[in-house]
Amino acid sequence: MIYDITIDGKNHRLDLNHADGRWSCFLDGRPMQIDAVLARSDVLSLRIGNMCYEVKSERVAGDLHIWVGSARFAAEVRDPRSLRSRTRAADHHGPRKITAAMPGKVVRILVNEGEEVEAGAGIVVIEAMKMQNEIKSPKKGIVQKIPVKQGAAVNAGDVLAIVE
Repeated sequence: MIYDITIDGKNHRLDLNHADGRWSCFLDGRPMQIDAVLARSDVLSLRIGNMCYEVKSERVAGDLHIWVGSARFAAEVRDPRSLRSRTRAADHHGPRKITAAMPGKVVRILVNEGEEVEAGAGIVVIEAMKMQNEIKSPKKGIVQKIPVKQGAAVNAGDVLAIVE
């Protein structure tokens, strides 16, 4: 199984193979000696060479975070064989429309048109079902347009911003 992994913006290729009851691991083409045990749900105990690590994962608002000890890393895992991953990878080029996932009300606009944003930066805050949700930029770029105003009602699929 091959996975494309992004850890804090740095891309890696992970190749895992299972044969004869053992796993082999290649990270960016280099063989790695790794022993892993699922300690409990979302917690993995890893031994890499002579070093041991406890790795925890958590999902926050759709984003994956990995904790190694007290250090937190933003992570994204993609299976290059899946259509969804190939589509998502292609979206990093050209303008990207950021749309509302559900009906709600625009509570705050966090950036201005023409402002440069990083991937994961907050763009707009939408209130839906008495919960405020920060809508984030899917890529690094410049905010080309914000067609909504603070206080406006939006429907699912309405364009909130365009980042190029």
